[in-house]
Amino acid sequence: MRRKLFEVLTVSVLITALLAGCSEKNIEETEAEAAASVASSAEEKEMTPADMRVGVFIYKLSDTYMSLFKDELIKDLVKAGFKEENITVVNSAVSQGYQMLQLRKLIASGVDILVVNPVNTSKTAEVTDLAMEAGVPLVYVNREPDAAEEIRWESESMPVTYIGCDARQAGTFQGKIIMDLGFENIDKNGDGVLQYIMVKGEKNNADTYFRTRYSIDALKKAGWNVEKLAEGNGNWDKNVAEYVVTEALKENPSPEVIICNNDMMAIGALEAVSKSGLVAGDDVYIIGADAFEVALEKILEGKIVGTVFNNYVEQARLTTGTILSYMKKQNVAHFYGSDYVKVTKENAETILGIIREGDETEEEY
Repeated sequence: MRRKLFEVLTVSVLITALLAGCSEKNIEETEAEAAASVASSAEEKEMTPADMRVGVFIYKLSDTYMSLFKDELIKDLVKAGFKEENITVVNSAVSQGYQMLQLRKLIASGVDILVVNPVNTSKTAEVTDLAMEAGVPLVYVNREPDAAEEIRWESESMPVTYIGCDARQAGTFQGKIIMDLGFENIDKNGDGVLQYIMVKGEKNNADTYFRTRYSIDALKKAGWNVEKLAEGNGNWDKNVAEYVVTEALKENPSPEVIICNNDMMAIGALEAVSKSGLVAGDDVYIIGADAFEVALEKILEGKIVGTVFNNYVEQARLTTGTILSYMKKQNVAHFYGSDYVKVTKENAETILGIIREGDETEEEY
C-alpha cells in the first residue's frame, strides 16, 4: 500500500514539474515573440519631423555668422515640421572639452540627429566616433573636418556629411576683388609693390589658413608683387581686429590694402583706420569675407571695397534637407558645397535683399 502511494505521489510530482516547465517555456516564448513584435513595429513605424530630436552644437554663439546660421536653421526646421522644443542648441563656448561633454549628455538623452559646428576641426574623429557608437547620424557645418576624416566616412559608409563652403574659394575671390580695383589705383606710393596688412581669424582654423593663403596666392598668380607689412589674429572679433590693426598702423602707417578673414574684423579694421586719420576707400582699401549686413552697408557707403558672401541661408536649407534625408533613410552624400559669391558695390544691394528676405522665403522639403 505504501509502495503504491509512493508511486502515485512520484508520478504527481513529475507531472507537476513537467507542466511547470512547459508553462515557463511558453511564457519565455511568448515574451520573446512580443518583444520581436514591438521591435518590428518600431522599425515599420516611419519617423516624422515632429518625432525628431535634433541637437545643434555651435562652437561660439557670439560668432556673428554662426548665430545667423543657427537662427535660419531653426526657422527652416520648424517650417519643415520639426518642433522647436525638440531642437536643442548648445553653445560650446570655444571649448572642445565642453562640446564633447554636452554631446555625450545629449546622446544619452536620446537625440536622433546631431548638427555640429566643431570647436577644433582636428578633433572631429572623436566626435564622429561618439556619434557612430550611438548610431546617431551626424552633420558637420561651416568648419570642415580634414580630408582624412572625410575619406573615412566614405570608406566605412558612415552616416556623416559636411555642409559648407570651400575657404580656398573665399580667399581666391578676395584676391580677385582686389585685382579688379586695378594695380595702378592700389599702388599709392608707385613702387610697383602692393603693401598689405593681413588680419587673420583664429589660430589652427582651416578657414583662417585657406582664406589667408589663397587671397595672396591669387595676387601672385596674376603677377602682382606683394609685401606683407604686418599680420595678426583677430579671432573673428571686431574689437580684437581693431586692436591688431591699430598696433600694425603704428609701425606701418601707409598700407595700401587691409585683408581680413571675415567681415567683423573688417569693421574693426575700419574703426582703426578711421581713428588713425586715414580715409578708407581712398588712402587704403579694406576687404572682408562672409557678407554680414553691417559690412554690406559699409560697402554701399564706399568704406569697404568688397567681401564674399558665405550663404548661411542656403547652408541652413541644405542642413534641413540632409536631416530629412537621414530621417527617411535615403542616400546622403558626404559633402554638400555652397559657392561663395564676390560682393562689391555693384551687387551689395542684391545680397542684402537675400539676407533680409531669407526668412520669408518658402521652401518645400
